[in-house]
Amino acid sequence: MDYLGGLVSSIFSIIFIVFVIGAVGYLLGAISVKGVSLGTAGVLLAALLYGVLASYVPSFHVGEKEIILFDAGLKTKFSLVSSIGTAMFVTSVGFIAGPKFFRSFSRATMSYVYMGIITICLGALVTVLLTLIDSKLEASMAVGLMTGALTSTPGLSAAKEVAGEGADLVTAGYGIAYLFGVLGVVFFVQLLPRILKVDIAAERERFVAASAVSGGKLRGDLKKLEDFGFLPFFLAIAMGCVIGAVKIPGINFSLGNSGGCLIAGLLVGHFGHIGKIDLRIEKSTLNFFRELGLVLFLIGAGVPGGVNFVANIKLAYFIYGALITLIPMIGSYLIGRYVFKLDIFNNLGSITGGMTSTPALGALISTAGTDEVAASYAATYPVALVIVVIAVKVILLVF
Repeated sequence: MDYLGGLVSSIFSIIFIVFVIGAVGYLLGAISVKGVSLGTAGVLLAALLYGVLASYVPSFHVGEKEIILFDAGLKTKFSLVSSIGTAMFVTSVGFIAGPKFFRSFSRATMSYVYMGIITICLGALVTVLLTLIDSKLEASMAVGLMTGALTSTPGLSAAKEVAGEGADLVTAGYGIAYLFGVLGVVFFVQLLPRILKVDIAAERERFVAASAVSGGKLRGDLKKLEDFGFLPFFLAIAMGCVIGAVKIPGINFSLGNSGGCLIAGLLVGHFGHIGKIDLRIEKSTLNFFRELGLVLFLIGAGVPGGVNFVANIKLAYFIYGALITLIPMIGSYLIGRYVFKLDIFNNLGSITGGMTSTPALGALISTAGTDEVAASYAATYPVALVIVVIAVKVILLVF
């Protein structure tokens, strides 16, 4: 038994846990019910389930050996996994969208900027209304629910900073609303086209044709310094960390690694070279980086999310969080369709950006069958990051 305990103890490392969750998650994601599946978001479900299990059984013994499922040390490691995954995912999205993003900015991107503002403002409005309706709902809890419902880690950090003694309530609210905040958007982008009976194939053909913008040609002979695209990718992430660390005076806001890496990916993807050094990356490589980054993000964020969900769940607050997720999505879709006249894919892409939902973009790419939808996400996401930070600070200061 001691030998068995030692063996199990040595196996149960963060590496083992991450890859087991990933394998189980892909099995869950492959299950399809009437054509609807979780896809990569199945990894999130597996991570959440592991977190729920760990919240009830944080450790167990095999012989004299204690096997740790989740503790403060593992929480830190999962946070690192999530951060690396986020950086990889958004940098890949930036590279993919970069060649066309800036060339199309003057024509359509302002609609996406407005969509980002509208989505967050609708979420803030629902949050304020809930605090007015429910006198027992403290502002700190309400803002926590809002940041979880909108899956905004920068918003969570800003809220905790302003909340002071209410920081624990902010974290609790985030944990309660985060589960539906992620899965709700994932299912929304898959189910809405079916509800509206959209012909995906025909819509994709029109969408790709309308999105076809010449990427331009790079002058002269460019030199690749390595074959796999690691150099430009790592360079963009390093640049993104620097960009994300810059704070805007007055509101003490920074884009963080996620926003910074997205901007860096857009810039490097747009220019494609530094002097004679070729910084372009093959599409297949970017797709690999994007998928791997998404999986690492889902595992790193999902496990602590499952732990927090069980520790802080309260039915009324869960419903409040669901409302803060659903109403902005539905409202933004209607405004995008009837006011800005956005097609279904660009509309949903801007909603995933406005909801700052990394896994939902992955689900939308799978549903649409084209990663061109990343452009509207990339245009909306940075705006939403800024607005959600401002919104939570205003709510806490006023209420």
